[in-house]
Amino acid sequence: MTVIIDGTAGVTFPVTAGSASAVQASSGRVLQVVNATYSTPTSNSTSTLADTGLTASITPSSASNKVLVIVSQNGCRKEAGSAVSRVFVQLQRNGTGIGDFAGSSAYTGVSDINDIGSVSASILDSPATTSAITYKTRFRNGANAASVSVQTDNETSTITLMEIAV
Repeated sequence: MTVIIDGTAGVTFPVTAGSASAVQASSGRVLQVVNATYSTPTSNSTSTLADTGLTASITPSSASNKVLVIVSQNGCRKEAGSAVSRVFVQLQRNGTGIGDFAGSSAYTGVSDINDIGSVSASILDSPATTSAITYKTRFRNGANAASVSVQTDNETSTITLMEIAV
């Protein structure tokens, strides 16, 4: 496939059979969108990161493109049992952390249950690859004391991936 790169017009893909015209992908355009949801309650009572179950994969069309990741991790809760417990949520790309977005969620200094609802993040990632990339969230208890959970009461968490042309 031939791709024409023009500094003023962006990227032009060739005309395919049955197509009326070429498609341009200028800088900043959204090339593809992937969305995933997960609603199974998941708990963790340790300080070791565990999967939340929320995951999505995307394959960029160019290594120079970026991926905008938008996450809404819902149903976050600190269970009763320890005043020092808190929920930590991390976004990972292919198993490597690229952002902590709920570092002290649910921390109140008391041992009661604390529902905090949703924690969200938007991260513009530069994966520099055209191979498939898997993004997922993981979480842990900040104090290894009481259990923490996500998707509590079957609340639905979402992750959206957008490939952005550069």
